Amino acid sequence: MNKLQNNWFSESCDMWPGATFSFEVTEVLHEEKSQFQNIQVFDTKSLGKVLVLDGIIQCTQKDEFSYQEMISFLPLCCHKNPEKVLIVGGGDGGVAREVAKHPKVKEIVQVI
Repeated sequence: MNKLQNNWFSESCDMWPGATFSFEVTEVLHEEKSQFQNIQVFDTKSLGKVLVLDGIIQCTQKDEFSYQEMISFLPLCCHKNPEKVLIVGGGDGGVAREVAKHPKVKEIVQVI
């Protein structure tokens, strides 16, 4: 069961039998049930801000760059001259941030 209890959030999953990921919450920044999902945003002791949707950790401030970096730089490095980049979706802008770091990129268009 994925829940907040005694200032600790724990996520368990059938895909990880016998394992649970937990972190200490210093503050609940936002909690709401939208039309589509339960949204929780926590400030934590070790991971910075954390986004949780329907009890499942989506991203943490501490390590979000690694995901954004991978989905940006792998395709950029496979293209011989990636001057213009189109990002469809792009969520929080992290992919655009990482694409902008590539030395050959001159133009980025993000369609939300």
